[in-house]
Amino acid sequence: MQYHRPATFEDAVTLAAGAQGVTRFLAGGTDVLVQMRSDIVTPDTLIDIKAIPGTHDITRQEDGGWRIGVAVTGAEMREHAELDRDWPGLVEAMDLIGSTQVQGRATLTGNLCNASPAADSVPAMIAAGVTATITGPDGSRTAPVEEIPAGPGKTSLARGEMITALHVPPRGTGGGDAYLRFIPRTEMDIAVVGCGVNLVVEGDTITHARVTLGAVAPTAVLVHAAEDALVGRTLDEEALTALADLAEASCNPIDDKRGTIRFRTHVAGVLARRAAKIAYDRAKGAAK
Repeated sequence: MQYHRPATFEDAVTLAAGAQGVTRFLAGGTDVLVQMRSDIVTPDTLIDIKAIPGTHDITRQEDGGWRIGVAVTGAEMREHAELDRDWPGLVEAMDLIGSTQVQGRATLTGNLCNASPAADSVPAMIAAGVTATITGPDGSRTAPVEEIPAGPGKTSLARGEMITALHVPPRGTGGGDAYLRFIPRTEMDIAVVGCGVNLVVEGDTITHARVTLGAVAPTAVLVHAAEDALVGRTLDEEALTALADLAEASCNPIDDKRGTIRFRTHVAGVLARRAAKIAYDRAKGAAK
């Protein structure tokens, strides 16, 4: 195995584009190192990106949004008061990943690129409208994070491409988000179902809505019909019932030892209702 520690993203991309066999990027390492020790994957080329400037930074942008470096850890996100105030659901989702020790290493970008259907941060990112800057041999492009996972353990990134930053949109006024998951244990488990909700309100009326489910399909599911069901109305019982029905209808889960298709589908509706209530209360509080 060849180990590289480039000083720039350009160098990292050049290394990745020219590498033969299996290539992995190393930021936190909470996925790739476990996979290596378990003989799931043995990279021919391991590219450590932690020394690249900006990879550890959380930066407020001119438009009020946020740039999150690809080596920023969950612990650093949790400790960033302004980011937590703007996007508590996104921070909560990342904070659910692993133990205290894992939180000190695990990264938002790594959780995205590991492409697990049960990744906690991905539904929250999609609900928030997070985008990724992707750099490759042909330059840089921007894509919504929902386009990155292509299936369990697979991404849409081309050979030599890598994510170089994540961009969280400006929160604005009257906005709130939330993420909830169901797990069999009280902590340190992967989601049987996860749900991220992002709402914007004017007064009591919803003006923007994004709802995303995790662990109910090969990739996270953006419930497109939720916007039509929620926008222009208050979050009353009728709206919550409609949302739960839409969440259930969007599921395409599997049967396994952690949950049946029927169970996962039911829980998706329950979590959608609960997360929407939390996001709605947060949005109304922000609108005051």
